[in-house]
Amino acid sequence: MRWMVVGAKGMLGTDLVSKLVETGHDVLAMDKDELDITNEGSVDHAVDGVDVVVNVAAYTAVDQAEEEEAAAFLVNAVGPQHLARRCRKIGARLVHISTDYVFNGSSSSPYQENGVVAPAGAYGRTKAAGEWAVKANTDDYVIVRTAWLYGAHGACFPKTMAALSERHETLSVVTDEVGQPTWTADLADLIVRLVEAEVPSGIYHGTSSGRTNWHSFAQAIMTSLGKDPAIVTETTAAAFNRPAPRPSFSVLSHNQLVAAGVEPIGNWLERWNVAAESVLADS
Repeated sequence: MRWMVVGAKGMLGTDLVSKLVETGHDVLAMDKDELDITNEGSVDHAVDGVDVVVNVAAYTAVDQAEEEEAAAFLVNAVGPQHLARRCRKIGARLVHISTDYVFNGSSSSPYQENGVVAPAGAYGRTKAAGEWAVKANTDDYVIVRTAWLYGAHGACFPKTMAALSERHETLSVVTDEVGQPTWTADLADLIVRLVEAEVPSGIYHGTSSGRTNWHSFAQAIMTSLGKDPAIVTETTAAAFNRPAPRPSFSVLSHNQLVAAGVEPIGNWLERWNVAAESVLADS
């Protein structure tokens, strides 16, 4: 099976390319220098002779998107439309990575895969539009929503906490945002398993099992660093004046994975304990 990974140099893309090579797949790694997904001609020229296209490319500057929604829409919605149309034409399956931000974060129970989307900010709106564009332009797709990603090959919350802990005696971290910290290596493995299982076209949630808040995750990071987790103090999201709203509840259901016979990613803390050494290697 021949794969193309679009956005291959990012945190998830790097882990996905490694996983595909490790599992013996033929993979073509493409980043923005080789492929501009916002340009239909570029997509038509570059995307050919493959069985699976995984779109990891995205405009992810959540706060900046509030001022540059048109630019975010171009990458997060128009780009996926071009890829979907091209995949339909060449008979390839499109795997498109989406986000918990398509929901407004006001729920108290896990968001279902078929739940109504209601994004609260520009980034979420553009990602919701991207999901629609994929579904409208190809019948052979897998949309994978994820959240709270961290990994060894990019900036992420654990690395930020590790760096801050070297400069400050205490760290104030919010308790009122709940989600599922997810290792990019685990998500890469799930993407491969979804395609190999030939799951029906649809939306699947690719996050760790269980739930926590940023404060507890930061405490787990301190423990992994051999530091006292008590240096992490509690605060609320209201203490941070950020341009874009953040979902206060980002827990995603894994019902569609189970229905398709695909095992969800394990508990977030168990997976963090496995991931910590590699993620924090340079910290």
